[in-house]
Amino acid sequence: MTSFAPDTFTPQFEQFIRRQAATDPAHDLTHIQRVVAAAKQFCYEEKANLAVVLPAAWLHDCVTLPKNHPERHHASAMAAQAAIAFLQSIHYPAHYFPAITHAIEAHSFSAQIPVQTLEAAIVQDADRIDALGAIGIARCIQVSVGFQAALYSADDPFGEHRPRDDKAFCIDHFFTKLFRLEATMNTTAGKREARLRTEYMKGFLAQLGHEINVPFHPD
Repeated sequence: MTSFAPDTFTPQFEQFIRRQAATDPAHDLTHIQRVVAAAKQFCYEEKANLAVVLPAAWLHDCVTLPKNHPERHHASAMAAQAAIAFLQSIHYPAHYFPAITHAIEAHSFSAQIPVQTLEAAIVQDADRIDALGAIGIARCIQVSVGFQAALYSADDPFGEHRPRDDKAFCIDHFFTKLFRLEATMNTTAGKREARLRTEYMKGFLAQLGHEINVPFHPD
């Protein structure tokens, strides 16, 4: 009996995503490719089911909404529905659909859906890892440009003496969300990588502080 090889569907996943690619540069094809690579690595390390992880990682953002959209928290459910319709069209084994649906729905930070499976935990970790490190810094700036946000507050760059507002200042988003992601990681592999990338981002802020002559004090 031949075992199922989900990788054989990769060209179809990629073709579909290329057609669906978001105009948001922070959620484009390269984001998807990085999430897939991280998800596969975590899947092998955690010994999870690639038949669930692979399609969920490829399709997790097949429907996206802007971060300031009022229905943003429903985007992952919409993506799951679109993903299953596509998987049905290419005759992907249907018994994986419930687990794939959950993995896609639960990946979203804004949806706040608790993960119930190892595979969902891996997809969530892989997506959140892409918000950290050098890529995370670049993506944060890309998104902030869309909001027409300043890089930092001239009066208080790191928000130490004012309410932080990541719609007004890019650097504030490091504190309001990005530095919190490490604590949300589910897997050993994800936690290890998140620690490395978070420390890199703190180094970036330390260098920024040096260049603008305002010391950065890590929490």
